Amino acid sequence: MPQFSIPSLILCSLAVLTFISLQFPPKNPHNVKEKKEKPVAIAQNLENSQGKQNNLNFQPTQSFLIIGGGPEPEANEIGIEKNILYFQRTLRVMGYNPAEVPIFFANGNNQQATVSYLDNSGRQLFKIPEIPNIKGASTLSNLENAIQQLQTKKPDSVFFYFTGHGIRNPENINNNLMLLWDDEPLSVKEFSNLLDQLPPKTSFVGMMSQCYSGSFANLIYEGGNPKRPVTQRPRCGFFATVKTRPSVGCSPEINEADYEDYSSSFFAGLSGRDRTGKTVASADYNQDGRVSFTEAHAFAKIDQENVDFPLSTSEFWLQNQANKKTQETILSQPINATLVTARPEQKYVINYITKMFNLNPEKSFRENQKTTLRGKIKTEEQEAYLMRLRMELLNIGMEKKVRTSQNSQAISILERLLQCENGSWGKQ
Repeated sequence: MPQFSIPSLILCSLAVLTFISLQFPPKNPHNVKEKKEKPVAIAQNLENSQGKQNNLNFQPTQSFLIIGGGPEPEANEIGIEKNILYFQRTLRVMGYNPAEVPIFFANGNNQQATVSYLDNSGRQLFKIPEIPNIKGASTLSNLENAIQQLQTKKPDSVFFYFTGHGIRNPENINNNLMLLWDDEPLSVKEFSNLLDQLPPKTSFVGMMSQCYSGSFANLIYEGGNPKRPVTQRPRCGFFATVKTRPSVGCSPEINEADYEDYSSSFFAGLSGRDRTGKTVASADYNQDGRVSFTEAHAFAKIDQENVDFPLSTSEFWLQNQANKKTQETILSQPINATLVTARPEQKYVINYITKMFNLNPEKSFRENQKTTLRGKIKTEEQEAYLMRLRMELLNIGMEKKVRTSQNSQAISILERLLQCENGSWGKQ
């Protein structure tokens, strides 16, 4: 079993929001339901003899699978525990019963003090996990069993959330690792092979915010290997940062109001409530009455000041298609010209960051770098926002290039990824 230093673990991944009150806003842009909780992983016999298209009351069956915790008590920070508690509140706000959602956390529910936190004097202490309805430890065997159960249930969609630690694979950065309990590593390729056990038509949506999580965007390829074709299975994901960088999160601090990380913002955008229970501005950027995963991802890009580089699978795939010459072409054209083909959530991100830095949208990204931005980027957070702007411009420009390429295979791949990413809990 490989050993990993505590500092490399402490750098890692997440945190994800708190307090969600149960009062609903007067409007419903986030799909907040005032009805009774939605059943999770409804049995497939709801489909009548005429088929889904003739059942006007049909709702896609939605399942969830949550893995969280550090690989050992010293790296099992209270921030990770609070991420899962916030996720459970988010589920309830969205109309689901958290008790029905399988959660595997650290050492499970054996009443051992394995959650690390800092007291008022900065001393590291440990406490027993306080997450309701823990199903067991975050071990590979439990994950395998959970996948087998999903195989039997055959849900229309599975939402997977990992909150914990990740490390770089020194031999292959496209095959990075997430760390399960007892320092058990799980690579991109190994996880991809597990997901192949799901029913072929089950949509899989991952949300992962550990360090170096962008490597797991390779799940879109057969066997998790970018040298192989893109899988035909409906599979996509959202990641706190790219494969080469650590991410923020995993805080040992108790005060959730200080947490600033990708998953906190993602779930705030999705549900309409941040982790302190406050209502946030609607992320329904296309005004269709629901917040998609893609819109929640866009919300997270501009919500908080941190050093992450958020990434989705479609963005990962598009950026991989862009050689240096193509990138320079896109970054050298006026920002407003690129915005012409942008989707609403992309326009929101571009306009927000452009205004943040007082950029001239009539000029290109490169021109703004040489003029408006010259000597003004002082912090890592500012650098991160600038990188997000650069990445968003490349996403828009490359999507236009693919759509106008007349390459039917590339267009089909893009459409398949976007369809998966544009889903929402209970809606595809």
